[in-house]
Amino acid sequence: MRHLKEADFNERRKSAAEAKKALLEKLKKIPKPDAAELAARAEAAAERESRRQARAEEKRLAAEREKAEAEAQAAAEEARLAAEAEERKAREAEEAAERKAERDRRYAARKARQR
Repeated sequence: MRHLKEADFNERRKSAAEAKKALLEKLKKIPKPDAAELAARAEAAAERESRRQARAEEKRLAAEREKAEAEAQAAAEEARLAAEAEERKAREAEEAAERKAERDRRYAARKARQR
């Protein structure tokens, strides 16, 4: 086993080039896929892509449904609050009219007693 300290720059460069060459030779020995295998891979990839698009479409539709439901709930809540506000205004106006009628009745009674 050689020691790295004993190897000069040229030896290290040469061993790195040899390692690179060996790795390239090893990669060249790997069998290449044939046309049928490539076609099968392409078909599988197309199928995966279509499933992915279908899931994305379902997700988009679900988001639209959720948004529509949320908008409908918000509109219903807004309508309920508006109805409550109208009812409260009507009740307050009625109570104010009753208080005014009571005040007028007391005033009329006081004036009647003074005569």
